[in-house]
Amino acid sequence: MPASADLTTLVDKAYQDKTLTEIVDAPVSALAGVSDGDAKLLKEAFGITTVGDLGRNPYFHTANALVALTGAK
Repeated sequence: MPASADLTTLVDKAYQDKTLTEIVDAPVSALAGVSDGDAKLLKEAFGITTVGDLGRNPYFHTANALVALTGAK
Protein backbone atom coordinates (compact mmCIF):
# COMPACT_ATOMS: atom_id res chain seq x y z
CA MET A 1 0.00 0.00 0.00
CA PRO A 2 1.51 3.38 -1.00
CA ALA A 3 2.29 5.87 1.72
CA SER A 4 0.48 9.17 1.73
CA ALA A 5 1.14 12.42 3.51
CA ASP A 6 -0.23 15.93 3.66
CA LEU A 7 2.46 17.93 1.91
CA THR A 8 0.61 21.23 1.74
CA THR A 9 2.84 22.94 4.30
CA LEU A 10 6.05 21.36 3.01
CA VAL A 11 6.02 22.22 -0.68
CA ASP A 12 4.88 25.06 -2.89
CA LYS A 13 1.34 24.93 -4.25
CA ALA A 14 2.50 23.82 -7.70
CA TYR A 15 3.92 20.63 -6.19
CA GLN A 16 1.17 19.71 -3.73
CA ASP A 17 -0.44 17.22 -6.11
CA LYS A 18 2.83 15.61 -7.23
CA THR A 19 4.03 12.17 -6.22
CA LEU A 20 6.86 11.85 -3.72
CA THR A 21 9.17 10.78 -6.56
CA GLU A 22 8.24 13.88 -8.56
CA ILE A 23 8.91 16.08 -5.52
CA VAL A 24 12.29 14.45 -4.88
CA ASP A 25 13.19 15.12 -8.53
CA ALA A 26 11.85 18.71 -8.40
CA PRO A 27 14.00 21.81 -8.03
CA VAL A 28 14.91 22.55 -4.42
CA SER A 29 12.82 25.73 -4.72
CA ALA A 30 9.75 23.45 -4.72
CA LEU A 31 10.13 23.28 -0.93
CA ALA A 32 8.03 25.81 0.96
CA GLY A 33 10.22 28.69 2.08
CA VAL A 34 13.07 28.04 -0.37
CA SER A 35 13.24 30.85 -2.90
CA ASP A 36 14.82 30.76 -6.35
CA GLY A 37 17.63 32.86 -4.86
CA ASP A 38 18.14 30.33 -2.07
CA ALA A 39 18.19 27.54 -4.66
CA LYS A 40 20.86 29.40 -6.64
CA LEU A 41 23.04 29.72 -3.55
CA LEU A 42 22.61 26.02 -2.69
CA LYS A 43 23.67 25.13 -6.22
CA GLU A 44 26.72 27.39 -6.07
CA ALA A 45 27.81 26.25 -2.61
CA PHE A 46 26.99 22.54 -2.66
CA GLY A 47 25.90 21.56 -6.19
CA ILE A 48 22.34 21.02 -4.93
CA THR A 49 19.69 21.39 -7.64
CA THR A 50 16.88 19.05 -6.57
CA VAL A 51 15.02 18.19 -3.38
CA GLY A 52 16.72 14.79 -3.56
CA ASP A 53 20.16 16.38 -3.78
CA LEU A 54 19.38 18.34 -0.63
CA GLY A 55 18.13 15.26 1.19
CA ARG A 56 21.21 13.24 0.24
CA ASN A 57 23.77 15.96 0.97
CA PRO A 58 26.34 14.65 3.48
CA TYR A 59 26.75 18.03 5.20
CA PHE A 60 23.03 18.25 5.89
CA HIS A 61 23.02 14.62 7.06
CA THR A 62 25.83 15.40 9.51
CA ALA A 63 24.12 18.52 10.83
CA ASN A 64 20.82 16.66 11.22
CA ALA A 65 22.53 13.81 13.08
CA LEU A 66 24.28 16.21 15.45
CA VAL A 67 21.01 17.97 16.23
CA ALA A 68 19.27 14.63 16.80
CA LEU A 69 22.04 13.48 19.13
CA THR A 70 21.66 16.58 21.29
CA GLY A 71 17.92 16.08 21.50
CA ALA A 72 17.46 19.65 20.27
CA LYS A 73 14.34 20.68 18.40
